[in-house]
This record gives sequence, structure tokens and C-alpha cells, in this order.
Amino acid sequence: MPDTLAATDSVRLAGYQGGGSILTAALRHLAEQLDAAGWRPPVTFEADVTASGEKATALFASLEDGTRQIGYMASSYLSARVPALGVLDLPFSVHDRARALAALDGRAGALLREAVAQNTGLHVLGFWDNGFRHVSNALRPLRTPADCTGLVIRTLDNTLYRTLLDALGFRAVTTDVKDLVQAVASGAVQAQENPLTNLISFGLWRHHPHVSLTSHLFGVLLLVCPRAWHARLAPRQRSALQEAVHSATTLQRRLAAAQDGEALAQLRAHGVQVLGPQDIDLPAWRAAAEPLHAAQCSSLAPELLAAYLPPQH
Repeated sequence: MPDTLAATDSVRLAGYQGGGSILTAALRHLAEQLDAAGWRPPVTFEADVTASGEKATALFASLEDGTRQIGYMASSYLSARVPALGVLDLPFSVHDRARALAALDGRAGALLREAVAQNTGLHVLGFWDNGFRHVSNALRPLRTPADCTGLVIRTLDNTLYRTLLDALGFRAVTTDVKDLVQAVASGAVQAQENPLTNLISFGLWRHHPHVSLTSHLFGVLLLVCPRAWHARLAPRQRSALQEAVHSATTLQRRLAAAQDGEALAQLRAHGVQVLGPQDIDLPAWRAAAEPLHAAQCSSLAPELLAAYLPPQH
């Protein structure tokens, strides 16, 4: 057995967030772990494909066609092609991120890996914590769904996200991550929904002085690679990759949990008005989303629901 891992082709890692992102930090850590394992040819790492004008969706396509080998994507980008991933998009369903991630490390994750493999050219290496999603806006405090009426809100390209936000009173539109800041800064959208960390990393707080901590969705990122590439790996390569993924995933989840508090403190220091759960009518938000929640649950396999969500669901 040679001292170095001779890859069948190059190993290109890429993401779509900047240098300060915890996703960038975790992906860089993964690249370093592969380097330390002696992977050859050397691993290459690109922190943010959008910095060179590429759209995030182009990154996802390159991961599926094998042009790049490892990257991350919000699970919701694949939900239309992999209906089982809709279990991760059920509104107001996750209250404990540790329990949700533990489920993804177990039976729920195994079922979702299989569904992704059946419907795409991707292999899921791991599940990363993309944080609870909240709403920010430029105009006013949002305490109830009635306060959202008519506001144009940016979200990612996911039918369930748009349907949920429309049910809450917004007018939901989609933009690529590459165009998020411009849409917010120009006023093309008055609101947007994201994890708190993205309000900091993209500088959205400069334009949105109001944040409501709705926790309407818990975001999950898929760490993926081309399925055909993964199948070609030798056992030693696959083992080294698995160890590197485990190390990077542990780091990413730790950073994600810590960054929520840090981002909240930074937003308040910047003068952003943050409405916590005690300041908003959460039962009204949940009630507005309940028909969508019930409809989506009816379309999902009971085994998957039981594996991912608490027993009452």
C-alpha cells in the first residue's frame, strides 16, 4: 500500500460563502484533513464561487456532473427532485437542533441518503447545521402574520419555502445567493429569511433594522459529492474521506451552535431591533402554517416522519 492516497482524479472542494463563514471554515478543515491523509493529486479549495461571478446553482450542477468533487448545498435546493427531503422543510417542527442532527446521523439520515441517491447523481457525505431561519425586514417590526401582509420577501428556490411565506402573508420571490445582497440593498425585496449568521456574513443588517426570531424552519445543509466519483474510490480512500467528513462535520456543528448567540449579540450591537419569541405571537405564525404542515406530512413516508420528528408528529 503506497504512503499516499492516489485519487482517480483531482479533488476539488468548493462553497458559496465568504472567508468569514463557518461553512467555509468547515470545508477548509475538510480539505486540510484530506491533505493530511496524503491524498494525491493535491486537494484544491475554493471558498466562494460567487466571488468570481458564478451562481451557487452552477456549483451544485458541477458537483453532480463531477466537475467538482465536494461541496455543500441547502437541502431545500433538491427538494423538488427528492420529495423525501421535504421532511426537512416542515415549518415550526424542529425545536431541538441536537435531536434533529442526531436523527440525521441515524435512521432518518440513512433514508434521506438513499432518496438522494435514487433521484440525483449525488452522494450525501454528511448533514450540516444551517441554523434556525428567521425573518428580517427594512420597514417595521413583525409580530404577527398580519404585519407581513404585502411585504416582498426573498427566499431560496424552493416551492415549500415560497408557499409557507405566502401563507404567512408575504409575497415570496426567489433569488440566487449571488444576488441576495443586491436584492436587499436595492429595496427590490423588503424582507428576507435566513439564519442569523447570514445577516452578519452578508451585511444584511445594514439594510434591515428589524428581525423577528420566528425559527420557522431549521436549515440542513447536505455535504455532497458525485455518486459516480464516490463509487470509484478505493476502500482506503473512502475510509480517509469518511474520517475527514466526520471531523469537519463535528467542527461545523459546534461552530453553528455557538454562532447563533454571537450573531444575535452583534445584531443588537449594530442597533437592530430583535423581537424574540416572547415578543411575537408564535401561535399565530404556527396557525398560519398549519395547513401546509399537514399537507406536507401527508405526502411523506410515515417511517421517515417517525425517524426525524418527535412522536407527536
